[in-house]
Amino acid sequence: MVFEERLGGIAALVESRLAELLTGDGLGTTPPVLAAAMRHAVLGGGKRFRPFLVIEGARVLGLPDAGAVDVAAAVECLHCYSLVHDDLPAMDNDELRRGRPTVWKAFDEATGILAGDGLLTFAFELLARPATHADAAVRASLVLGLAEASGRAGMVGGQVLDLTSEKGPQSGLHTLSGVTAIQRMKTGALIRFSAEAGAILAGVAPEQRRALRAYGEALGAAFQIADDLLDAEGDAHVTGKAVGKDAAAGKATFVTVLGVEGARARLAELNAEARVALTPFGAAAGHLAAAVDFVSNRRG
Repeated sequence: MVFEERLGGIAALVESRLAELLTGDGLGTTPPVLAAAMRHAVLGGGKRFRPFLVIEGARVLGLPDAGAVDVAAAVECLHCYSLVHDDLPAMDNDELRRGRPTVWKAFDEATGILAGDGLLTFAFELLARPATHADAAVRASLVLGLAEASGRAGMVGGQVLDLTSEKGPQSGLHTLSGVTAIQRMKTGALIRFSAEAGAILAGVAPEQRRALRAYGEALGAAFQIADDLLDAEGDAHVTGKAVGKDAAAGKATFVTVLGVEGARARLAELNAEARVALTPFGAAAGHLAAAVDFVSNRRG
């Protein structure tokens, strides 16, 4: 239970900060319906795994939580934007997220689109604020890193490939290299940035930043395989979202390419890679190492 307590503690810290940012003066003159939709998308649910990586990575390098919490909040806002848009009828057409109606279902489709847009831009607003870090060069590096992870060559590009894969084998993506490319962009890029963000904040030596980046790369791939396995074998009452949708849509996934057992074997390989990447940090990275098992064994 040590890891779950650590994850829960960081989740509570980030939840509290997000509530401050998305309530009252935090959103300023934001139209009330947009503010409500943004809060619905972000507050009251989720494990805050990506913020955990930001804050835990900063802790490994000796940074206090206060120095990383707004970066963690920015990452979560961007992640939640992606979920809001993924759930839209034109994308994955999901009505359930974290056990509650998705934003477009709770409000309407137009509000869902605009709430996602609001969270996306708010994430970069947070990173650019002087309160996030005194050094403008560090803030610029954070903005650049998150933009690369979430944009055309990252999460957005990966979503395009994921939707393209629904055309079937003729898409050219129903191969291990194709699925790996989708994963690296759609899911892995933001997890990689989250793991690396603490090193950007701390201004550490390049080899330490590379080590956290390598850890994030392996962890991101493991996360996607675990997600694919959950969709194939999970229970919607446990996961809090619909399951079996990947196969129904004809998507290219690690399970469709490797089979269940092959996907599990690849997951074990990635677990080992992630742990090796943490070697330079020794015992200080114990909670990051525990996150590998958490990802592999998650049920929701």
